[in-house]
Amino acid sequence: MWIKACLNGGRPSPAPITPAELAGAALEAVEAGAAAVHVHPRDAAGRESLDGDDIGAAVTAIREACPGLPVGVSTGIWMTGGDPRRRADLVAGWQVRPDFASVNVEEPGFADLVRLLDRAGVGVEAGVWSPADVDALDGLPFLRILVEIIDVPAAEAVAAAEAILRRLPGAPLLHGENEACWPLIAHAGALGLPTRAGLEDTLTLPDGTPAADNAELLRQARTLWTDARRKHENTYG
Repeated sequence: MWIKACLNGGRPSPAPITPAELAGAALEAVEAGAAAVHVHPRDAAGRESLDGDDIGAAVTAIREACPGLPVGVSTGIWMTGGDPRRRADLVAGWQVRPDFASVNVEEPGFADLVRLLDRAGVGVEAGVWSPADVDALDGLPFLRILVEIIDVPAAEAVAAAEAILRRLPGAPLLHGENEACWPLIAHAGALGLPTRAGLEDTLTLPDGTPAADNAELLRQARTLWTDARRKHENTYG
């Protein structure tokens, strides 16, 4: 399986915040089986940031702790108060560039930011939240597509994901947040799709108990994915 660790997102502690904390969490995630990490760097006040100094500090710390590990960052437009031009200006100013960056299809300036990142040599993960988002992907360069199920109850998560997956070719990364997290890791396993796990997506284990850290979430995710894959293969061959 291929699994990415999403180490913090917009969450405060217990998720890692500082470059040193992110580096330590990334190393633990790799030891737990992560093939890449996705982070939301912070400024000195702990706010999510797209400033080049903040991006550079986080990416550099992780690379020093985990040589060769692909490192990605968010470009969520909320970090610039909804201003796509300000976001593009900040991204264009990155001196230390991550290996990849996620861009949500539904956000203003999506296509322009994808092209900007591609010209800078940064791989793009396109965050697809609905079937309608798929049409915006045509003709744009992507490292991978993320099928992201947000604010959907657990019982409806698989159906919401399938509505998108039916419109996408290839093997997108499938994941969900909060209630949708664990059902979709299992569904990704059944389908043989890449997935992700970490404190950005959930604070709890499949049984509802609090997770100790990102590494524990990744170990649980790998077990759940593998069990679902084995069950699917035993059932369908």
